[in-house]
Amino acid sequence: MPTPTPVAIEVFEPAVTTSPVVFASPHSGRVYPADMLARAVVDERILRSSEDAYVDLLLADAPAFGACLVTSQVPRAYVDFNRGADELDPALIEGAPKAGLNPRVASGLGVLARVVANGRSIYRGKMTLAEAEARITRYWHPYHDGLATVLDRRRARFGKTVLLDVHSMPHEALSGYVARGVPRPDIVLGDRWGASCGAEILEQVEAVLKGAGFRVARNTPFSGAFIVQRYGQPSQGAHALQIEIDRGLYLDETRVAPGADFDAFRDLMHKVVRDLARIGGTGQPLDLAAE
Repeated sequence: MPTPTPVAIEVFEPAVTTSPVVFASPHSGRVYPADMLARAVVDERILRSSEDAYVDLLLADAPAFGACLVTSQVPRAYVDFNRGADELDPALIEGAPKAGLNPRVASGLGVLARVVANGRSIYRGKMTLAEAEARITRYWHPYHDGLATVLDRRRARFGKTVLLDVHSMPHEALSGYVARGVPRPDIVLGDRWGASCGAEILEQVEAVLKGAGFRVARNTPFSGAFIVQRYGQPSQGAHALQIEIDRGLYLDETRVAPGADFDAFRDLMHKVVRDLARIGGTGQPLDLAAE
């Protein structure tokens, strides 16, 4: 059976739109293209360690509450939508410019990843710049064009947007960031230290999460990356917040499979998504024909 080609973006609209909130899961794609599997020097389970596995399922009820859900089938290890299209890694891409490398690219986590978890190389050798650009054209641009369109539609209707860019973090990701004896957070909210999301929206999101029993931290060690930087302009009514959930709460990280508590956690997230969707909304059904 041929390996399927991943879809760059999937947009799940509600039957009626009552919320300016857009939930997005850019890293939960798990359809691995044949060219990647053929060239990878690690197996698919290792490749999958870079996924925000099954976050899309945790957010699946968003349309039932009048909010939009945006996902992708493209794996993060193939194209990372939370990087700029120009974040090219010269250690992976022949002919990529070497000037101005940021720490993410230098560590192998550019828009086309060179490594997965624990710094393991994905490929042997390099790819051409033309191949890299073709991959970005086929997947990165359609994802961001589609997300921008979704946000523009909410902005036109509500006068504001709230993008909740949801990710998951390895359980050990907070090691070294939490003082001894201090409970580790379950969720880290990243608003780029106030630059991507207004304080009132941040506080409302935090209140929903704490009300559901989560321990919540802000900006350390994840303050938000490309997506919230690109779409967050709170002075213009465009709020963007990165949400990192501890994978240990719902995932068997070794097998990259739903953990024993997955169903219970998904039930909890059903209520969380419901309450987050109410932020900034009208509470009244709206006619989608106007869109």
